[in-house]
Amino acid sequence: MANMQRPMKVLMLPWLAHGHISPYLELAKRLSTRNFHVYFCSTPVNLSSIKPKISEKYSSSVELVELHLPSLPDLPPHYHTTKGLPPHLMNTLKVAFDMASPGFSDIVKSLGPDLLIHDFLQPWAAEVAKSHGLPSVVFFSVGAGTLSFMFHMIKNTSIEFPFKAIRLHDYEQAKLTDMIDDSTGSLSNKDRCLQCVERSSNFILLKTFRELDGKYMDYLSSLLGKIVVPVGPLVEVPSNIEDGDGIIEWLDKREESSTIFVSFGTEYFLNEKEREEIAYGLELSNVNFIWVIRFPVGESIELEEALPEGFFGRVRDRGLVIDGWAPQGMILEHPSIGGFVSHCGWSSIMESMKSGVPIIAIPMQLDQPLNARMVKDVGVGLEVKRNKNGELERSEIAKVIKDVVVEKDGDGVRRKAKEMGDSVRNKGEGELDEVADALVQLCVGYKEEYVSK
Repeated sequence: MANMQRPMKVLMLPWLAHGHISPYLELAKRLSTRNFHVYFCSTPVNLSSIKPKISEKYSSSVELVELHLPSLPDLPPHYHTTKGLPPHLMNTLKVAFDMASPGFSDIVKSLGPDLLIHDFLQPWAAEVAKSHGLPSVVFFSVGAGTLSFMFHMIKNTSIEFPFKAIRLHDYEQAKLTDMIDDSTGSLSNKDRCLQCVERSSNFILLKTFRELDGKYMDYLSSLLGKIVVPVGPLVEVPSNIEDGDGIIEWLDKREESSTIFVSFGTEYFLNEKEREEIAYGLELSNVNFIWVIRFPVGESIELEEALPEGFFGRVRDRGLVIDGWAPQGMILEHPSIGGFVSHCGWSSIMESMKSGVPIIAIPMQLDQPLNARMVKDVGVGLEVKRNKNGELERSEIAKVIKDVVVEKDGDGVRRKAKEMGDSVRNKGEGELDEVADALVQLCVGYKEEYVSK
């Protein structure tokens, strides 16, 4: 590693979503064991939820820094996060985040870090860093397959994407195009992304690993004209403080690989029709299940009301339905788990792969359909097909669950998931050493250049 006597000071600024904050925090922890001091910057409501995840081991080298957003009329401080945020307020949150730029500049000035690592929705962060004489690097917490598809759409609309396995249905394509073109303030998401990449020093960081994503990393690098540096899967290590005793006891009574875990992440809320089809799908599959259901903050719905009449009576002790939160990492590591019904958020895919658990993919929004095609292409899962109107159907859900967990047809997927789990666990954290080295070299080089000017 390049020569640094004192710890290098890194300031991190992820987007205000749990699916972004979590990988940034994992990267912070791993860098802190490699002579880095990390200032982790987010809103108070987000920091209070991650505080318990910073054990004593990291408490002196990962420091939490509060970023205060302006309180807009319909966005009180408990909404300064995407977790539980009513969907219609998402753009308001982006506006408030943009408005926090001067406050962020004060933070940079008072902390005097060597480097900024930031997310892809806030190009102003890189500008702030530059104004204080700092290099910055953008860190995408998604895979190269998905990201290369998106940048291909942004940059080469007339040429076909070169990898046949990653495709979108028409209704998905329209949604993705809308998301990319969607504007907040004066900037579209597309421009935010492009500016963040442009302003990133000569490389970008990506939450992935070469064995999984190599060909896509190479294509992405050629599209963006930047080196793509993978940081590895960054899977959170389940901590003992997570309260999952009752769930683990329940799983202990189930046979090996006999149970599926069902969860759609922290930011997607199933509508009534989706809940109904999934409930009947689980019922028809006859497979044991743990299902985590979430509702937006402020909505109090009883589980009995949210699910079909008589559902709990019919599934009895075959199913456990949990309102709000469950220790996903601990559950996926349990030997009774034989499949993961997932929305295919990238962090969930990485967790599933590390645990060697095959995926039953039911993508819902954003990058998830692309991630689901990656899962199928790699061979570690199968996707639930929707009908021609893009709706879920219970019989198809039940069929794919049985194929992945029970039927002979699923042997290949189960074997591939197990092989991928072994490979992820055995490879260690070589990527992280390369990342640490690249960051040190960047700072040393930047300082020399800055001084010479």
